[in-house]
This record gives sequence, structure tokens and C-alpha cells, in this order.
Amino acid sequence: MKDIHTEDLASALDTVLRDVTQGPARVPGVVAMVTDRERDIYSGCAGERRLGDDPMTEDTVFAIFSTTKAIAGTCALQCVEEGLLDLDAPAKEYAPWLGQVQVLEGFDADGSPRLRAPKTEITTRQLMLHTAGFGYDFFNEMYKRMADEHGQPSIVTGSRASIETPLLFDPGTKWEYGTNIDWVGQVVEGIRGKRLGEVMRERVFDPLGMEDIAFTRSEAMKARTATIHARGGDMSLTPMDEFELPDDPEVHMGGHGLYGTVPEYMKFIRMWLNDGAGPNSRVLKPETVEWAVKGALVPPQKVTMLPGVNPELSNDAEFFPGLGKDWAYTFMVNTEEAPTGRPAGAIGWAGLANSFYWIDRAAGVGGYWATQILPFGDPTSFVGYLDFESAVYKAIRNS
Repeated sequence: MKDIHTEDLASALDTVLRDVTQGPARVPGVVAMVTDRERDIYSGCAGERRLGDDPMTEDTVFAIFSTTKAIAGTCALQCVEEGLLDLDAPAKEYAPWLGQVQVLEGFDADGSPRLRAPKTEITTRQLMLHTAGFGYDFFNEMYKRMADEHGQPSIVTGSRASIETPLLFDPGTKWEYGTNIDWVGQVVEGIRGKRLGEVMRERVFDPLGMEDIAFTRSEAMKARTATIHARGGDMSLTPMDEFELPDDPEVHMGGHGLYGTVPEYMKFIRMWLNDGAGPNSRVLKPETVEWAVKGALVPPQKVTMLPGVNPELSNDAEFFPGLGKDWAYTFMVNTEEAPTGRPAGAIGWAGLANSFYWIDRAAGVGGYWATQILPFGDPTSFVGYLDFESAVYKAIRNS
């Protein structure tokens, strides 16, 4: 990457952070960082962890929700490298419950779910690509009905029952964003014989020097945790003091369960920028990284808009509407240059409480934007993130 004038970059990004934390439609607080292949080149904080409370700081702990997915995916890729995981074998070989799963075809007149056996077995490749058939109850009406009428627990409970759900379609037939990566975590646990958090600690976090990140927070992490806020229809914010992901959950959810700080996630982003290498040890082989970042959906499978069927948890949401998007292992890949300047072939994703990241391996730059607001697709936070990313690419062009 060309040298960016870091003072100019900091000025531009500080302005973005200041703007989103002011005014009637503000976000409570934000931490945002940018890294090149060697080091963090920007770190900014603005606003408060909780409205009227402690200020945001770089070491604030966030529920990172679906930005957990790429870390669980990395653990699965390591299993592939070691010859322990065949991506195209039935995933039930590693996570036996998947052999019992059925397809939800609809509901009978009395409201009973109509279920049948799937036509093919689920594979781990399908789980990693979100083509296995699992969904989320905040993005899918059928799952929402299962939750509302049949007691299907929310995934935020961290319970096993919340992922032991029917499929929405036969494995491999379409793309649907859902609990697939939670099941990838169960595959990894079946292979390693350890809980996913232990595997992440041994094989990702410790090699990369990532300390403040875990499924279960230490007391010190709890004291630095930002509060999730609810955005009202009038753009007001209400602290959700009783809402949090469980510490020591029944299942270590590979799809959404981690707490962490932004500086720790930057170390993970740098590993992907450096072809799988950390500062002192290698996490993935370069050849694994090379294929893992490529879009792998088979047409007519495609990444689609996420319909917000539960307005308390998500708005309708989509990155770069109208532009082509693919899915890799386990990131979204934009197949055309984005309006922010993100080039085709870059990877990234988001977390439910409006956290966003991207990794541009060609330019050697990546970033993370962390807020704690529901529903997902918050107009102030999401637009602020896009402004943040756009400012980085403007600085690159001007360098």
C-alpha cells in the first residue's frame, strides 16, 4: 500500500466519528480503527459506552456478534489444512445432530410445522458458504413463525436448542444467511474434542496476541463493556441494560458469541492481510488464505438483501445494493468496486449491533467500526461506517 499521510487520515476520520456522535440521531459511542499490514494507522473513539456514562475508549469491550464468524471459519480452515476436515463429507460425521435435521416446507392448517427429510446430507462447505439451509428468525418469516408459535429459542440465548432448528430448503440449493457458522463451530469441536473458545484461544488468539476477546468475559472485561442501545422510530436511543449475550453460554456460538475489543480484532485482520501470518507464528498457510477469500457460490446462488422481519433486531439491510456480492470462507466478497472505493475482491462483514469491518488484501488495508445499537442496519451507524471507509480510500488515492 502507498504511504498514507496519517495526520490527514486522522483528521478526516476523527471528523466522521465526531459527526456520528452528535445531534438528535447520534450513535451513543463508536470505536473505529484502520490497519495496514504492519500496524494500526488510525485509532479513534467518540461518544460514550452508555448514554450519559463513561466515555468510549480504545479498550471498550463490545459484543461483536457476527464478526465472530470469520474467526470460527479460521478454526475450520486449520482443520482442513491438517487433513482432519473434509469440507464435502457429511457434516454429521463431525457434528452428529446434523444427521437428524429436517426441512421445514411450511405449516399445516392448524399451524403445525410440515417437515420432511432433506434430499442430501449437509456438508461443512455448505455451512461455511451459508448454503446448508439454516436461517435467522430476524431475517426469515418461517423461522420467525417457529419462534413466535412454536417456542424456537433466539440465538442470543446461546442455547443448543436455538441452533437445532429445521432447514429452510434442501442443502446446497440457495444462499440464506443464518446459523450455519454456529454449526461450523460444532464441527470444529467434534474434531478437536474441545470447546470452541479453547480452540480459538490455542490456535488463533494466543498466536496473534489477542487477549481481550472471549465467549466469557473476565470481570475486567465486564467493567469495560459498552451497553447495547435500542433505536426508536423517532431516532431516540434507549439503553438496553438487561440485554447482553450470556457469559459461559451452553454453546460457544461460532456465528456470533464473542466479546472483544477493536484493537484485538485488528490483529486478526492483519493476519489475513499477511497471508495467514501473525507477528510470531503462522495461523493459516498462504495457499489456504488464497482460496478462502475467493467467492465460492455456484449460480444461481447469490448473496441477497437481508429482510428485517423482526424490526426490534434488524432493518432491511444490504451492503452496496445493486452491486454483485459473493460469499467466501467465511466473508462477503464484493465482485465490483464499491462506492466507498473498496475494490472488487475485498472481503468483509458485520455484526448485529452495527459493527462492520473490511479487509482489502490487494491494498494491504483493513478497518473495523464498532457501535452497540439495535436494530441492525442503523442509518446513522451504517452511513457513518461507509463514510469512514470512504475516507480511508480517499486518503489512499491522495497519497
